[in-house]
Amino acid sequence: MHELGIVTHCAKTIVDLAEENHLKKIGSVTLEIGEVSGIMTDYFVDCWNYFKVRYPVIAESELKLKTLPAVTYCEDCKSTYETVKYGRTCPNCGSPHTYLLTGNECIISEVEAEDDDETAEN
Repeated sequence: MHELGIVTHCAKTIVDLAEENHLKKIGSVTLEIGEVSGIMTDYFVDCWNYFKVRYPVIAESELKLKTLPAVTYCEDCKSTYETVKYGRTCPNCGSPHTYLLTGNECIISEVEAEDDDETAEN
């Protein structure tokens, strides 16, 4: 149930960004969620919808989620492979000396907004 904590942090970051850049309304927020991050996306969206109404600048925003694939690197044969499909053991050489390259992150990748200038185009 760490989704609410992550949503709280993301929302605060976006509200701060809006204030710093004199943005009056955030239309959408795109997050890239790692495939093995443990984030339950349906619950994450529910948390966002519950939390966003607390901040007028993001109250009407749409949350868009993109999944980042999990990729693991093998230190022995220097190859990369799909983490979810093969796990921690390299499918190329059988080595257990591997580590996750991508797939555990949660990144704010895009924010669509309106600024305070009424004539500004988006």
